[in-house]
Amino acid sequence: MIARLVPHPILSATLTLVWLGLVNKVTLGNLLLGSVLGLAIPMLTAAYWPNRPKLRKPLVAVRYIGMVLWDIVIANVEVAMIILFKKRDEVHSQWIVVPLDLTSPEAITWLAGTITLTPGTVSATLSADASSILVHCLHTDDPGGVRDTIKARYEAPLKEIFP
Repeated sequence: MIARLVPHPILSATLTLVWLGLVNKVTLGNLLLGSVLGLAIPMLTAAYWPNRPKLRKPLVAVRYIGMVLWDIVIANVEVAMIILFKKRDEVHSQWIVVPLDLTSPEAITWLAGTITLTPGTVSATLSADASSILVHCLHTDDPGGVRDTIKARYEAPLKEIFP
């Protein structure tokens, strides 16, 4: 019964917190409306989530999110340095094919999102069989090193997080 009323409890809590952040004022009314939205939206969309994604290691997921946030900060500084101090002919953009060991659609989505959120890289397309992802890198002299970094730093933890 509870699972029907709250099919995605983490999503419900997240939606409530996002609502409170958007209105930028914590009042009883805003908390109540955020809670209603946090309960209603997952209930209305539950039919579109037939197989609920499972996190095998939630603590690894928390560590992964922290690592990605740190990488975003560092990459912002690196991209600013490239834009401000490198001449156009010194910037070596590369297209890199990253073979994937991930099979879960959720894990692949997290990886593509991570790559795109990190300044200086963009995930462009996923192969039809989901065996590789095409990544554009703003500046690198070592495409193999970027590929290996993506696999070791981002894909490896995602293999632990998602079954």
